[in-house]
Amino acid sequence: MRESVTGGGSVVNRWLQKWIARFGLESRPRLRRFLIGTIGFSVVLIGVVMIVLPGPAILIVPLGFAILASEFAWARRVWRRGQILVSRVRGKSVPREPVETP
Repeated sequence: MRESVTGGGSVVNRWLQKWIARFGLESRPRLRRFLIGTIGFSVVLIGVVMIVLPGPAILIVPLGFAILASEFAWARRVWRRGQILVSRVRGKSVPREPVETP
């Protein structure tokens, strides 16, 4: 199984790996990409709606990008830039890691 930028051992990545194995999606990469893309985009859209409506948008939008980053290179880049932005705001340095592309 491919390790994602979300940290290999992150809660989101472990959860996704468990469900991918449970439904046998290792052998169906196109279906896996479609399902993860659909779930990730849905979570991001719900987070964007929560920006206007009451809700924890600041938690939901990054969660959606973490889900998308497990499968898509562009989402890994967005996730990494978000990590860099947060680290700059917090005043900590982030080690440079190459973004893996399949």
